[in-house]
Amino acid sequence: MKGLSAALAMASLCATQISAQSGPRCAPREVVVEHLATEYGESRQSIGLGANNAVMEIFASESSRTWTIIVTTASGLTCLMASGLAFETLAEALPTKGRDT
Repeated sequence: MKGLSAALAMASLCATQISAQSGPRCAPREVVVEHLATEYGESRQSIGLGANNAVMEIFASESSRTWTIIVTTASGLTCLMASGLAFETLAEALPTKGRDT
């Protein structure tokens, strides 16, 4: 959980930087979500709350295997953080304490 919190904090910080550096990569959330659905067939796979109440979401498509990470600020601005190919859903168990895996 600690790693997720750090990742969310970094993502929310980066969202502010992306917004300032490259305006076209940010838009209202509903516009971004509609674009991901229509252009890539992606739907939300996971969600988390980061620093300053920023919401981090991972969208992906199992058919096209594309994925996108977005962060939405408390003001409602949504920014693209990362995207890529070869998405896979995993359900890994926690490692047993005291054992190397």
